[in-house]
Amino acid sequence: MAAGIRKTTFDEFFDNRKALIYKYQKGDLTKKEFIEEHYFFIIRLNLRPFQRIDSFEKGIYNYQYHNAIAKYNTLRARDKKLLEKHPDLVREIENKVKYHYNKKDESIIRLLRYLDFENVEAYYIKSKSEYLNNRLIEIVLLDYEDVILHTINGGIVEELKREGVFEEVRKRSKIDNYVNKKY
Repeated sequence: MAAGIRKTTFDEFFDNRKALIYKYQKGDLTKKEFIEEHYFFIIRLNLRPFQRIDSFEKGIYNYQYHNAIAKYNTLRARDKKLLEKHPDLVREIENKVKYHYNKKDESIIRLLRYLDFENVEAYYIKSKSEYLNNRLIEIVLLDYEDVILHTINGGIVEELKREGVFEEVRKRSKIDNYVNKKY
């Protein structure tokens, strides 16, 4: 980087995300490690979600913030020792997971509205999970490299259909090796 040019928080966020994806794709990180690294990076950033979505970067940050917290806490809630010793804490963690997945979905819809649903494609993805099959949708933002969002929220599906960007098909996910890997 040239002298005098300061990296923004968004530069740092997107650079870290790209590096983690690269390490995962190379096999240097498991899915669990990817989730943990992403979570700890977001916590270190100490940047809360944005109230107003007036840029692509803010919308993606909000999505990633809530997704990272939800996934990390899903890992925590599955800890057998924690479940045995502190079932009340696990219930709190599960509530936190639900809260952040709801906020993630809110971030998706706010970002799509900001983008006016332009250059967006969405469809169901083929899932190895019985629970997610015919429920999990992939939303691809075609104007941005490697920006793929996921949700099971039926309200988002309905809005995508109203906007004419949802295909009633099941496709293989663009990141199938990540989506269909257990953690």
